[in-house]
Amino acid sequence: MKIIDGNALAETIKSELRIKVLEATASGKRPPHLAAVLIGDNPASRSYVTNKVKSCQDVGYKSTLIQRPAELSQQAVLDIVHQLNEDPEIDGFIVQLPLPEHIIEMDITLAIRPEKDVDGFHPMNLGLMTLGLPTYLPATPMGIMQMLERYHIDTAGKMCCVIGRSNIVGTPISILLSRKGNPGDATVVMCHSRTPDIKKISSEADILIVALGRPQFVTPDMVKEGAVVIDVGINRIPDPSKKSGFRLVGDVDFERVSPKCNYITPVPGGVGPMTVTSLLLNTWKAYSGEIYPKT
Repeated sequence: MKIIDGNALAETIKSELRIKVLEATASGKRPPHLAAVLIGDNPASRSYVTNKVKSCQDVGYKSTLIQRPAELSQQAVLDIVHQLNEDPEIDGFIVQLPLPEHIIEMDITLAIRPEKDVDGFHPMNLGLMTLGLPTYLPATPMGIMQMLERYHIDTAGKMCCVIGRSNIVGTPISILLSRKGNPGDATVVMCHSRTPDIKKISSEADILIVALGRPQFVTPDMVKEGAVVIDVGINRIPDPSKKSGFRLVGDVDFERVSPKCNYITPVPGGVGPMTVTSLLLNTWKAYSGEIYPKT
């Protein structure tokens, strides 16, 4: 069993980006600039955004954090999006999800210009992804693809089971792995809450990707011997031995499942760091005009 170390891989990619930024700034260019919008005070969202800002600093990017109270109106959020769209010094930006209930998330997503949508959630970018054209990939699926590629995990002709069908993880990763390419060329089955006998399907998969949001849902009897398991879940469960009173676990019962695996991602320290790093990669693409040429 081998651990897919998201922390170590993220540091490798950030080192590569750091070199690119140094070369760009040495030639007289400004550094890449990523902005993040945080509405409300959701602790998990605040933690994610703080991590993103720190990662920007690590690679030499400029970062801007825009924080507003949860009571902010939808129009006020749209005004912020419009300002960021029009700011030539901002290469890309994200609006941290989830948003307060009174704000319609899709309206906000649609308002972001595709060329600045470094989260990869705009229908334009998702459509390009579906067609196999260059685009900003959603950060978590992009991180998973980086893991598979850099750990030289063969996906061609493999049976892949994705548990979870969200627009952020499950649906895009199922598309990416079924496309021609490397990683890719897999036979993908997507399972969800209405799928009968998930256990039978998952236990036949060479590659199992779990993004369900249910702590330790995947047990050893659901995993094929020698499988590759990618655990996207991050859940808090009570743990009196911890000062915080809780600990983080994934959607996979790591301790019991890992002995059966060829490769497995831990939680924390697996997919999470790669999600943030993928956001940095998309920001570089926005800065360099790789996807949408600068005018």
